[in-house]
Amino acid sequence: MSSYRIIISGGGTGGHIFPAVAIANTFKRRFPDAEILFVGAEDRMEMEKVPAAGYKIIGLPVKGFDRSHLFANVSVLLKLFKSLNLARQTVRSFQPDIVIGVGGYASGPTLWAATSFGIPTLIQEQNSYAGVTNKLLAKRVSKICVAYEGMERFFPADKIVLTGNPVRPDLEEALDRKEAALAYFSLSPGKKTLLVVGGSLGARTINQSIETHLNLLLEAGIQIIWQTGRYYKEQVQTFLKDFPKDSIWCSDFISRMDYAYAAADLVVSRAGASSISELCLLKKPAILVPSPNVAEDHQTKNARSVADKGGAILIADADAREQLVPKAVETLSDDTLLQSLSKQIALLGKPHSAENIVDEIVRIIDKERKDKNGSSKN
Repeated sequence: MSSYRIIISGGGTGGHIFPAVAIANTFKRRFPDAEILFVGAEDRMEMEKVPAAGYKIIGLPVKGFDRSHLFANVSVLLKLFKSLNLARQTVRSFQPDIVIGVGGYASGPTLWAATSFGIPTLIQEQNSYAGVTNKLLAKRVSKICVAYEGMERFFPADKIVLTGNPVRPDLEEALDRKEAALAYFSLSPGKKTLLVVGGSLGARTINQSIETHLNLLLEAGIQIIWQTGRYYKEQVQTFLKDFPKDSIWCSDFISRMDYAYAAADLVVSRAGASSISELCLLKKPAILVPSPNVAEDHQTKNARSVADKGGAILIADADAREQLVPKAVETLSDDTLLQSLSKQIALLGKPHSAENIVDEIVRIIDKERKDKNGSSKN
């Protein structure tokens, strides 16, 4: 049997890029001679992250629609037209067995091109609330891999496969190394640890919430691992100059997220799909503060799907400055609550997600090849 040829398209955020790379890595491990090409948006972070992971990527000039400045969308439409043409050229020349969309601007034109050529396609929808592009493509694609139940609201039920979201394997491996993790951050094994993350760019509300009530945390004997994000690093570090260094580890980026999770007794996080999937698999008690600045408020829907089952505490962005830190102090002082949150969020975890998605991809390709061979013999 000839080797597999695959296009993976999408990106824009780590929440789209990481599952894409995890799928590619799993496929390559199982089928070393497979050829994999990525297609992304030319000015987005996938153009840096995908080559760093060892894969070739082609960039499309596609952009998102500007809902507040309608006239600006003339150039957006021109770029969409160019992207559709480039996507068609890319698909025609690479001749993939399947095209996989993981969400993000580039996913739409690439999957549209593939379906117009009759090439099998698969969507990996990370969120509990489907994006516009994926909803539009749903009737054209072969299968849709989802991370949440109840996605029949958005997609044809016969195309849905519940696989979960792929999670970095290194995260689970460090969980039993809590002492080493605390030592890495120069923190004490005798104190409760709060991990605060707001994404690679940062979350203003979360940072301001911690600043406003930092004394409450320190007075309760709680130590903090604080990822500020790139935009807020200098501001937060200036703010911290008069605070004791032995209870606060602070940086714009955490390179050892495996250790950060291992050290944490409670996590404060936005409610992106990848973050939630990690928290579920790692059984980490969490307070989720959904970003209000995302399409169709999908982070609130993600968070509610976990909080409604007792797996996390949900605090709205508008309430965080007043409520976040007091709730974190209260939660960290209640071991019964921490255990309950851990138990309930663990029930929502979907292990082996990347393997399950690769199984589905192989199934689709093999069926397509069998159907073609059958029709060629008739």
